[in-house]
Amino acid sequence: MSFSTKHPAPGSPEDGGSDDQQPAIEYDEARIAAAGDDAENQDDFFDQHDFDRDLADQVGVAGRRYTLNDGNAIPPIGLGTARLNDAAAEVAVYEALNAGFRLIDTAANYENEAGVGRALKDSRLPREDVFVTTKLPGRDHGTDSVRRSLEGSLRRLHLDKVDLYLIHWPNPERGLYVDSFRTMLELREEGLVGSVGVSNFTPEMVDELIAKTGEAPAVNQVELQPQYQQEALRAHHHAHRIFVEAWAPLGYDSKVLEHEWIREIASDQGHTPAQVVLRWHIQNGVVPIPKTSKTKRMAENLDVFGWELTPEQMHRIKLMHTGLSASGFNPLEHEEL
Repeated sequence: MSFSTKHPAPGSPEDGGSDDQQPAIEYDEARIAAAGDDAENQDDFFDQHDFDRDLADQVGVAGRRYTLNDGNAIPPIGLGTARLNDAAAEVAVYEALNAGFRLIDTAANYENEAGVGRALKDSRLPREDVFVTTKLPGRDHGTDSVRRSLEGSLRRLHLDKVDLYLIHWPNPERGLYVDSFRTMLELREEGLVGSVGVSNFTPEMVDELIAKTGEAPAVNQVELQPQYQQEALRAHHHAHRIFVEAWAPLGYDSKVLEHEWIREIASDQGHTPAQVVLRWHIQNGVVPIPKTSKTKRMAENLDVFGWELTPEQMHRIKLMHTGLSASGFNPLEHEEL
């Protein structure tokens, strides 16, 4: 499979896609009862990343942070800007910052970095209060291109530094992601990048980065939602203290928010289906990056602290996993421009 557009098109990565129905999955109460208790693993994760859940649920979202493997701190939820044009991104980011978001996720291939930069400036928030992520496009892989690409992103964002720089897709056919990662580490040492990470990488690709550069990425941003839970990847990354972010965390052509169990849990909790799914991510130690341009939805997406899903509810959502990517994009085949 290939992907030739310069930014996500309808039905492509990091977008909500269409409403196509996924194959029906049968569930039963016996499977819920048989599920293991993940509480110990969750506590271990939060201890590893110096995250005080009790304190986090008492303060505003702006005061919450996880500690990455390089010592930098990242907020526990962010705003995605995929498929927002420059003007729409400017408005959405400005409103998101006013609502309390402190992690903003963009990319060179979203073609909206300039709008994001204007919103950051207009917000008048201290630079250190906002965590800005952008991504290296596939066409700029390679030692000689990475620096030029980052300089372009910084210029459009009106920033001297990005807090997190990700390789957007591995583009395995080109075989340049190791060289690109190594160059990004050099840019970090020069102060142009805070943390270096990847997006849509498999555990095997991450192992190759570690073996050839001696350093693990701080973050891997991947497709992750209740019907595609990436448990093996999360376990691998936990062992290497690599943080997992989720794009399309509310589902991607998967009807996650309409699933009977999600709606039942939402009713029991007194929260929306979207809030339940975002809370599931957070209790699993994943940073969700939901995308919205609606102010009301932004406020709802931030209202995922100060309450918890019960162990049974977490188990029930765990059993929604189908093992199938809803986006259909395979990192082993996909080549981004």
